[in-house]
Amino acid sequence: MKLIENGVTPEIFTQLRKTGPFVEYDTEDIKYALKKTIYTVLVVNDENEPIGMARIIGDNKIAFIIKDVVVIPTYQRQNVGTMIMDQLLSYIKNHACQNAYVGLMSTPHKEGFYERFGFIRRPNKIYGAGMIMYYQGKGEI
Repeated sequence: MKLIENGVTPEIFTQLRKTGPFVEYDTEDIKYALKKTIYTVLVVNDENEPIGMARIIGDNKIAFIIKDVVVIPTYQRQNVGTMIMDQLLSYIKNHACQNAYVGLMSTPHKEGFYERFGFIRRPNKIYGAGMIMYYQGKGEI
């Protein structure tokens, strides 16, 4: 396996997301999003095939959001996700200010994986529930 920094393309993004429970996006929207992405990590196998990826969005100083963490099912539980997270957190460590916000939204039943890296579940005694919304377009929310 090999890790490639900033190697995620729209084609790879689409290919990997199709292996999990993720919504699909138009290619032009993916191209735009990747241009605005701070950092990506791509993992390829020995045949140079994409097997995992993730990206960081945010302002590169105070706020970092880890997005699109995907490892194809046949490579899960083989430390690919750990390799990706270690690289993302190393990047953040080198760019974040003191008390920077680092967030992510876990897919169901993967919360324990992220807790290994110091992430906490919400809600809890200190923090309210994390919340999301998927914008449906055409002025509808």
